[in-house]
Amino acid sequence: MAKSTNRYFHFLATSKNAKPSGRLWYPSADVYQTPEGWLVKVELAGVSAEDIEIDIQGNVLYVAGSRRDKTCAAGVSYHQMEITYSRFEKTLEFPASIKGAKIEHNFDNGLLFIRLWKGEK
Repeated sequence: MAKSTNRYFHFLATSKNAKPSGRLWYPSADVYQTPEGWLVKVELAGVSAEDIEIDIQGNVLYVAGSRRDKTCAAGVSYHQMEITYSRFEKTLEFPASIKGAKIEHNFDNGLLFIRLWKGEK
């Protein structure tokens, strides 16, 4: 099973009035081994596909990006903020090298699905 480790990032506020609900954001992930390779699900509600970076180095899968609050316009003040809008990172360590795996990914209902295929599909 993959082992999850997270690196530390400092919150970079996009507005002087913005107060993050949390300093760092670490999305949850599920990892499944399949006969064809691996299936990884990462919980990324509210994140745009263009704000995600996926990288493989040896036996480590790295997913990073940011969730931005795109619904508020200038001059809007908040009453309550519980959703974390900041940079995130998820690092998953696999028991063997996944370098060279074929990668396929898609979004479905706030989940990022990453398939790592062994060899040819």
